[in-house]
Amino acid sequence: MSSAISSEQPFADPRIPARDQCVLRHILDRLAAQTPERDFAWFENEDPWTYKRTQQEAQRTASGLQKLQIQRNDRVLVWLPNGPTLLRCWFGINYIGAVYVPVNTAYRGNLLEHVIRNSDAKVLIAHAELVDRLKSVDLANLETVVVVGGKEATEDLETLSVHGAEALGALGDIPEPLEQPIDPWDLQSIIYTSGTTGPSKGVLSSYLHLYTMTTSLNKMLTPDDRRLVNLPLFHAGGTSSIYGMLTKGGAIALVDSFKTDRFWDTIRRSGSTCVTLLGAMTSFLVKAPSHSDDRNHPLRTVIMVPLSEDVAVFTKRFGVDVYTAFNMTEISGQLVSERNPAKTGSCGKVRAGAEVRLVDTNDCEVPVNSVGELIVRDERPWGLNHGYNNNPIATAAAWRNGWFHTGDLFTRDESGTFFFVDRAKDAIRRRGENISSFEVENEVAAYTGVREAAAIGVPSPLGEDELLVVIAPVPGSSVDPAALIEFLIPRMAHFMIPRYVRIMKELPKTPTQKVQKHLLRQEGVTADTWDREQAGIRISRQKIRNLT
Repeated sequence: MSSAISSEQPFADPRIPARDQCVLRHILDRLAAQTPERDFAWFENEDPWTYKRTQQEAQRTASGLQKLQIQRNDRVLVWLPNGPTLLRCWFGINYIGAVYVPVNTAYRGNLLEHVIRNSDAKVLIAHAELVDRLKSVDLANLETVVVVGGKEATEDLETLSVHGAEALGALGDIPEPLEQPIDPWDLQSIIYTSGTTGPSKGVLSSYLHLYTMTTSLNKMLTPDDRRLVNLPLFHAGGTSSIYGMLTKGGAIALVDSFKTDRFWDTIRRSGSTCVTLLGAMTSFLVKAPSHSDDRNHPLRTVIMVPLSEDVAVFTKRFGVDVYTAFNMTEISGQLVSERNPAKTGSCGKVRAGAEVRLVDTNDCEVPVNSVGELIVRDERPWGLNHGYNNNPIATAAAWRNGWFHTGDLFTRDESGTFFFVDRAKDAIRRRGENISSFEVENEVAAYTGVREAAAIGVPSPLGEDELLVVIAPVPGSSVDPAALIEFLIPRMAHFMIPRYVRIMKELPKTPTQKVQKHLLRQEGVTADTWDREQAGIRISRQKIRNLT
C-alpha cells in the first residue's frame, strides 16, 4: 500500500483528519504536487522557498539522514539557530518518520547534558560554534555529530563519528521510500520545557497534537497569510507557528530573533501579515519613537501573549487586529480570544473541542471568580501531549484523574473569560524563556561558599520576570556576587543568569525544612540586594552567524 494513496484516505473516526492534512510528510507531498510554485518560506539572506523547493530540501536531508543510519522513530537532536538549515533538518527528520528533538542554543553544562541523556538520541546536528560545549559534558548514547556552519575543532570528541554539512545531502537526493505511511499519532517531536521540581522535561508530541495546537491558535488566519516567525524553533511557539501555516497551505517568514529596531522593516520586506508577540515585545514596539509610516505595513493580525496593558495603544497606533490565547508545550490552545478582546489580562474563552476546568488541590471545581488550577482535556484522541520522555513520575503527576494539570492558576468570570493569576509551580518567565528555579539553584549551589540557594522571579518593568537568587553562605564564608556571576556565565544559558543576588544568613524555612519562597517573593528586591546591571555587568545571548 503506497504512502501517496493511503495518506489521502480518511480515518473511521471523524475527529482524526487524513494524513495529508495533519502529518508533515504527507502535507508537504500534497502541497508540492498541488501548488509547486506557491511561496512557503521567506528568509533574510537566502532566496525564498516554494513548496516544491521545500519538499526537495526535506528530501535531500532525509536521504542524508538515512545514510547516517537514521530510521523511523529514531530521535535526532538539532542544535541550530533559526534559519533555512534548521527548517530543512526538522522537515527532513519528520519526512522519514524520525523524531525531531530541538535543543536550545543557549544550553550548556548540566542542562545540555541532561537533554542529551534524556533524549536517547544517537545523532546530533550542531552549529560549529556550539560544538565546543560538548567537550565538557557526558555524551550518553550519542554516536554521531553533524557539524554545520564551519569546521570548528572536534579533535576532543574522539568518541563520536564527526561529519560535515555534506552529510545532510545534496539537492536532488531522494530518500528511500517508506514501508508504510506516517500516522497522525506517531511521535513527531520531543521539545524540552522548563522543569520546576526537577530537570527540564521532554514533552512527547504527536503529529495530531501539533496539528490540534496549530489549528486552534491559527484559526483567524487564511492560506493567503504569511506569518513572521521570530520565536526560536526549539520552543513550541516557533514550531507551531510554522506548522500552522503549513497545514493551511500558507507562507512563513523565518528570522533569527525579535529585534525592535528592525521589526517593521522585516514585516514590510517579507510581506508578513501575522506575527506572535510575547512578553515585553509589545512594550518595546509601543515605546519606540512614533513615525509617520507606523501604519504603512502589511501586518493585519497580532497574537499577543499575554494581553498587554498597551493593547489599545498598540492597535490604534499600528492599525492591526489583536488576539490572545493561552498555550504551553504540553497542550493545544485550549483558551483563545475573540478579535480585539477588551478585558486586559484575559486569555480568552474555551475553544470548540476543548474541555477546561479550574480546580482546587483535590481536583474539585472552584466557583466562578475563584482561583483554581487550570486542567484540560481534548475531544480529539492525541490532541494533547502523551507524556514526558523517560519520566513516568512527572507524566503520572501531570495526567492524574484523566486531565492534564497545567500548574497555572486562573480565574473565570461569568462570561466564561479566563484570566491568568500566577504559576502554581516555581518556573520563572524571563524574556520569553521559561527558567527552572531548580536548575538555577543547582548551578548557584555549585559555587564555593554557597550553602543553599533559592531562585525566584521578581517583577520587571519590561513585563514578565527578572531573576533573583537568594543565597545563604557556608558558615564562616562570604560570597562576592560579581564573582558568582562570573562563575555562572560559562555554565548556564544567558537568560538563566540572575540579575539580582541577595545574601541572607539563613533562608526562611517551613517546619519540614522547605524554603518558603512565597516570603522571598513578597520581599522581592530589598535594599541589600545586589543588581548586576547597576554593577555594569550585562549579559546577552551568543550571536551565532546565520547558515546559508
